[in-house]
Amino acid sequence: MFFIRILREYERGVVFRLGRLLEPKGPGVVFLIPIVDRLVKVDLRTITLNIPPQEVITKDNVPARVNAVAYFRLVDPVAAIVQIENFMVATSQIAQTTLRSVLGQHMLDELLSEREKINSILQGIIDEQTAPWGIKVAIVEVKDVEIPGEMQRAMARQAEAERERRAKIINAEGEFQAADRLKDAAIVIEQHPIALQLRYLQTLLEIGGSNSSTIIFPAPIDLIKPFLERTPEPRTLTPSVEPERRQAA
Repeated sequence: MFFIRILREYERGVVFRLGRLLEPKGPGVVFLIPIVDRLVKVDLRTITLNIPPQEVITKDNVPARVNAVAYFRLVDPVAAIVQIENFMVATSQIAQTTLRSVLGQHMLDELLSEREKINSILQGIIDEQTAPWGIKVAIVEVKDVEIPGEMQRAMARQAEAERERRAKIINAEGEFQAADRLKDAAIVIEQHPIALQLRYLQTLLEIGGSNSSTIIFPAPIDLIKPFLERTPEPRTLTPSVEPERRQAA
């Protein structure tokens, strides 16, 4: 009974008869010739490969510690057994070296903000290198990026300065728009002087509505207008004759 094997739906059997390769077997019942045949089972399900953390230096000379995960499956059982000794170890080594080389070609900001682009590059390179082994790499994801504490504090200061810059720009833009609207209001008041009286009364209403002990006595603008229109007369200075007398003496 040892020479009767049952392979599941997701399994295939690579059979060697006296060392020579036969067609893959399965799924179902597989009969083997005692002593002559040797069967190697291969799992066709998607395999999750955890790539160990790698020490990398980005293009802008920032040290980082990055780990990732890769998902792949076997599409050619014969190539996975015949072409490579241990496809799991080989795929892990290829993924580690590719992770270091690819991340070393990108800036730290790209590594943090353009994950999808970097994942696509990693998937393409690893899939191309493992294709002769009958392996199809489906997904490669960068899981975590660890950077030194000094760099984290520097990035926090940079982000704070960027937020302050945006706040100042928004404040200045608001003041510019307010000044523009005040200019339009001044033109309207100049064309319609009664609008100034209405604004004056509205200001009194706003002040009177607050809980304040200040007493306000409204005064008509017509009483103050003559004083505002009156301009002081220029003073004439009489030249002093004392220096001329001293010169004559």
